[in-house]
Amino acid sequence: MELVSRRDPHLREVVRFAVCCRALTLLLQALFNLLIPDHAADAFSPPRLSEPGLWDLLLERLLGGLSRWDAEHFLFIAERGYLYEHNCAFFPLYPLSVRAVAEAALWPLQRLLRLRSRLLLSAILLNSLFSALAAAALYQLGCLVLQRRRVAFLAAVLFSVSPANVFMAAAYSESMFAFLAFSAMWQLEKGQSWLGGLLFSLASGVRANGLINAGFILYSHGKCFALQLQVGSGSVRKLPPLWKQLLSVTSSAVLMCAGIFLPFALFQYYAYVRFCGPGTGLERTVPEPLLQLALAKGYRPVGRSGVKPPWCSRQFPVVYSYIQDTYWNVGFLRYFELRQIPHFLLALPVTLLGSWAAWTYVIANPQHCLTLGLERRKSEEEGKPRAGFCCPGVFVYVVHATVVLALGFFCMHVQVLTRLLGSCSPIPYWFSAHLLQEHEPLLWSEGTDDQTAAPRPEKSLLGKSAGSCRKGTLENPVVRLLLKCRLITPLSKCILGFFLSYWLLGLILHCNFLPWT
Repeated sequence: MELVSRRDPHLREVVRFAVCCRALTLLLQALFNLLIPDHAADAFSPPRLSEPGLWDLLLERLLGGLSRWDAEHFLFIAERGYLYEHNCAFFPLYPLSVRAVAEAALWPLQRLLRLRSRLLLSAILLNSLFSALAAAALYQLGCLVLQRRRVAFLAAVLFSVSPANVFMAAAYSESMFAFLAFSAMWQLEKGQSWLGGLLFSLASGVRANGLINAGFILYSHGKCFALQLQVGSGSVRKLPPLWKQLLSVTSSAVLMCAGIFLPFALFQYYAYVRFCGPGTGLERTVPEPLLQLALAKGYRPVGRSGVKPPWCSRQFPVVYSYIQDTYWNVGFLRYFELRQIPHFLLALPVTLLGSWAAWTYVIANPQHCLTLGLERRKSEEEGKPRAGFCCPGVFVYVVHATVVLALGFFCMHVQVLTRLLGSCSPIPYWFSAHLLQEHEPLLWSEGTDDQTAAPRPEKSLLGKSAGSCRKGTLENPVVRLLLKCRLITPLSKCILGFFLSYWLLGLILHCNFLPWT
């Protein structure tokens, strides 16, 4: 792929560091899982219907810590499909990919490992690949948007020690989603709008919050149209009539947004046919132990005779919102209870970081924010756009991160904010890198920043030049700061402390069925 084919030593260092961090993650989770007894959590835990062999037991001992909590849902779906109604909260592209790798690439291991073990191994291998590619995509995206290679490099390195690290490694869909989302943003910045739309569409087949990415498509087309109008008003060259320009932009945006919503709509239709269809008879295909689990836990199995689920009779039978409401009590302000204070405290660091990032950007660009970035700036006309976190190109990403932050804080289980923002937005990494670069003297000694001096002439769909990111030192800035941790500023200690403490605590707690983000 183009993601890792460029001869950029910084890109290679990003991928190398991501691979090393993933290897360390696997080693530590195995150690913690061995030393710390598992907590008896009230979580989805289907019975194993086949006896494990010696190699299965060994694999479970080494990688079992990465199959906890929601990972059980993904592995269960990959193995048996959507047998329970609440399984439909987990979108199909990731479990389908896990099953495909287990059946194809890991086919030679079928004599040694049962299917469930091969699925777990497949998930770990896929997530290791996706997390490294996501770091590379984030670096490429940062180079285009920030126009400062050092900040983009630092942000991509921080991604490898993300506070959401354990979810990037475990059998969760976060790594795949981050790879698709960051790659789509990168393609959109390069002007490859249709490829970006395709990647966004795939991302919406991985996680429901991928639907929010339609905002990038709408904004890019809206900005393109606004800039065309401003160029046309001061130009003598002949342009198509206004209605033709508007029709072209609108039709393109509508088609691409429809593509992003299509996987979600198809999956809801699949769930409707599977759980609401008359006389499917599928219940007979569910093994008896799984039917007993459904009876004991109150799960609704597929093909259940009798009364249909309530959501089947709604005008818009969307199973996803029904599951979030009924099974997990997700809704506006529902989580605002005194007993949830520990979870709000757990989400406090990423909430403060996201709010601080939005405030910093608005204070630095009040006029740009008021005009929604649709007004052509004089600096852009002169070919000298501002670089760094506060540059005009970051606006749409700040808006996206703020929307996700608000939805997560007010409408979801607030503790998921850390992994939600960490897997869908570059802002936590860009802003953290910006703070470290601006306020940490140890990073200043690397020399002058390499803001692009001569941007390439081509423009992206969002109106920014795709400048090069070539020169500069290759030393890993995070490793450098950690080796001199006693000399760094309090702000740097707070940022690195947040990243590394959540990186480590996530492994200790999540891998032993203890509550985490």
